[in-house]
Amino acid sequence: MVIRNVGALDAGLRALLGVVLLGISASFNDRPLLAVGAGLMSLVLIGTGLFRVCPLYTLFRINTCSNTLTHR
Repeated sequence: MVIRNVGALDAGLRALLGVVLLGISASFNDRPLLAVGAGLMSLVLIGTGLFRVCPLYTLFRINTCSNTLTHR
């Protein structure tokens, strides 16, 4: 069972930043390594925003969820 540890505001900011990075990675036509790096970072941010689980938060025991009922 995976416990959610990313709050709603945190998840929204991650998703927004991920979409911005995805757009930036699409504009790096002349620098493919930067495009791939920004694309991978954007996928991680969008994924943690959608699923509301951050492995680093789990490692450092950080939890930004405000309600204990949303931890399931």
